[in-house]
Amino acid sequence: MRIAILGAGPAGLYFSYLIKRRVPDADVTVFEQNSADATFGFGVVFSDRALEFLREDDEETYAAIVPHMESWQDITLVLCGERITIDGIGFAAIGRLRLLQLLQARAASARVTVVYGCAVKSLDELREFDLVVGADGVNSLVRRTHAEGFGASLDHLSNRFAWFGTAKRFETLTQTFVESDWGAFNAHHYRYESDKSTFIVETDAATFQRAGLEAMNERDAKAFCERIFAGALDGEPLISNNSIWRQFPIVHNKRWSHGKYVLLGDALHTAHFSIGSGTRLALEDAIALDKALAAQKDLSEALATFESSRRPILEKLVVGANGSADWYQRFAEHMKLPAADFAMSYITRSGRVDIERLRKLSPGFVDWYERDHH
Repeated sequence: MRIAILGAGPAGLYFSYLIKRRVPDADVTVFEQNSADATFGFGVVFSDRALEFLREDDEETYAAIVPHMESWQDITLVLCGERITIDGIGFAAIGRLRLLQLLQARAASARVTVVYGCAVKSLDELREFDLVVGADGVNSLVRRTHAEGFGASLDHLSNRFAWFGTAKRFETLTQTFVESDWGAFNAHHYRYESDKSTFIVETDAATFQRAGLEAMNERDAKAFCERIFAGALDGEPLISNNSIWRQFPIVHNKRWSHGKYVLLGDALHTAHFSIGSGTRLALEDAIALDKALAAQKDLSEALATFESSRRPILEKLVVGANGSADWYQRFAEHMKLPAADFAMSYITRSGRVDIERLRKLSPGFVDWYERDHH
């Protein structure tokens, strides 16, 4: 079987490695339009126990990645200057470029052919391949070409956000919420190396318009955000890297495959960045597709198995991500709540955590919350 993979992000690279690890003589080619060292964004974050899901099936990749991760056990909320600690909610992060380099090395170790700087313009170029995997992101050529076959839809949330970096080190994943003359802003920030952090600035559409951000160039928007979040940054500047304002895309597909075409990662689904699961979901998609291909000789049966086994797990996570996205769409309203109620609203926003589970995860936070309410 000849396999073409569009996109050398985490989903595409990891799937190519898994296939070649299992079938060393498989004919697998990855096509990537950018260069090997191109990356947009700064760090990626993993919720819960980072990459524990890799450990059982792929100890070597787990061992290659984990030493490069920054990890912490608490979340910090800063609401108009007041700091609130939510204990026991662990996260880990790694630089996106570093993660790609580690996955590139894994693919190279399995002798995967990766062609960089190669923009596939039409799926007609891939006619000779038996399986074409669309791991080519939100704007997937594979999904767009067969949108009807996949039952594809693409919508956007109304909030605006921009990804920046900074050399300011943050001890935990921190959410900073501020009121300005134009309206409310929030920043999602966390370190991904000992001296580097991701700093995502978000605001609602009305505040975005009032602040005149749409008319600002990247340099002026960066300076504006530095002023808004001066208290969080402690004088450190923000760093730009294609830090344009975006609206979060909601990708959904009624069917995960169409003929010899199948989707992975952001090409298949998106999960709002506020739950830190996008990269994990992409890697898990790759694992599920490889297992389905191993279990079924017939391609159509394998692709059906991939969807039937993976979809229930994925949809549960996407429901949580959508709940989190809905909360952020109205974060300015939540900021009017007293600090304890705001924090409880935040931590339960995905619908996956209730007070009883929080008592086990975050006993210090729940004690503080309940003292505040008595």
